[in-house]
Amino acid sequence: MSKAYETVIGLEVHVELATKTKIFCGCSTAFGGAPNTHTCPVCTGMPGSLPVLNKGVVEKAIAVGLATNCTITKNCKFDRKNYFYPDNPQNYQISQLYYPICRDGKVEIEVDGKKKFVGIHEIHMEEDAGKLVHDPYDDSSLVDFNRSGVPLIEIVSEPDMRSAEEVIAYLDKLRLIIQYLGASDCKLNEGSMRADVNLSIREVGTEEFGTRTEMKNLNSFKAIARAIENERERQIDLLEEGKQVIQETRRWDDTKGYSYAMRSKEDAQDYRYFPDPDLVPIIISDEWLEEIRAKQPELRAEKQARYKEEYDIPEYDIDILTSSKKMADIFEETIALGAAPKKVSNWLMVETMRLLKEHEMEADELAFSAANLAKLIQLVETKAINGTVAKEVFEKVFAEDIDPEQYVEEHGLKSVNDEGALRKVVEEVIAANPQSVADYRNGKEKAIGFLVGQTMKAMKGKADPGTVNQMLKELL
Repeated sequence: MSKAYETVIGLEVHVELATKTKIFCGCSTAFGGAPNTHTCPVCTGMPGSLPVLNKGVVEKAIAVGLATNCTITKNCKFDRKNYFYPDNPQNYQISQLYYPICRDGKVEIEVDGKKKFVGIHEIHMEEDAGKLVHDPYDDSSLVDFNRSGVPLIEIVSEPDMRSAEEVIAYLDKLRLIIQYLGASDCKLNEGSMRADVNLSIREVGTEEFGTRTEMKNLNSFKAIARAIENERERQIDLLEEGKQVIQETRRWDDTKGYSYAMRSKEDAQDYRYFPDPDLVPIIISDEWLEEIRAKQPELRAEKQARYKEEYDIPEYDIDILTSSKKMADIFEETIALGAAPKKVSNWLMVETMRLLKEHEMEADELAFSAANLAKLIQLVETKAINGTVAKEVFEKVFAEDIDPEQYVEEHGLKSVNDEGALRKVVEEVIAANPQSVADYRNGKEKAIGFLVGQTMKAMKGKADPGTVNQMLKELL
């Protein structure tokens, strides 16, 4: 009988912080841009240039630390991690080894109704490297230093996760916390959130950890889940064959569905860390810490509790609305403009979710304004347009954030509220459909639906179905 194995997983998550400028210079951190245009002597590692720390980076790192229950290191400093790589212009990376800014934190995750804590060993600040662009035509590599010096925090977890599901739950929790804080947009596809997975296996019941491997190049939750399953199987096969797992860094190829070895895993001493002589230590005073703590926004759990209390909407709606900072912001801003919470929730939960699915978009990519959603809800409330027209108009709001009032006016979509005109059409429909009239008078309630439909058709959809229904019943 084959043995039962347990997977042990820890993560190193790199997050690019959403500051306007880099960590040690004034260059832009904007994504994209022509190669090597967001650069200066500091971030390209020119001799004699000196780094100056960006205060905003420290504040964002502290904010993430507080939100993940960490202890803040009030006296911390930067170290040099020495290694040669073409995208690393100074031949060292400025990071934090000895005194990371945050440590000993934890976040709670929930998988299949079971809750557990994942420990956070530390969070440290560092600079990102440049990017190597491989040119397949002449088999060369080009270096783009735009990303060099972009501020990062690295969140190092304890090896507390036991499955791909727990890893995804943990990453999702981190991503939401960081997005709610406004510390980063956490777009995996743009590399502003990247995860390296440290994985080992051991026989169920043993205390000792197995030999771990580290997997890189994971840029989506799906890729992470696939890589974990694959690496778990690979390590079990090795052990079952009586072979050993080698401690190494592996690169995951998501299109081919397998990983390959990149290099044997180095230890800290291989990087010859030493305190950076160009940067002064960071002293975090109690006042500064309290100032940052006071600015912490409402996080998801607090929002969920408040929505439950303030707005009479179902828990399912609350979960979806708060699962994206963008969605929660639109919801609250639309209510602030006078729309009823349940109405706003309905538009977001039904039509918005449908269109997101149709366009294969994430909620974070929503581009319409709360003002235009509020106007649309108002048009429906005042019966200026009916539900069918409203859905059609909302598709334009969703795609182009058009002003619904203007759009309805320009396209002549307003409901006809002229009772005389409507009565005339209803009378014509009654006269033209004697069979349905007879059915209705003989107790077939459903027959009126057909008559409402015919009236709406004659009115080109520009009537309120409720009013039509009422008028038909009166006339019949």
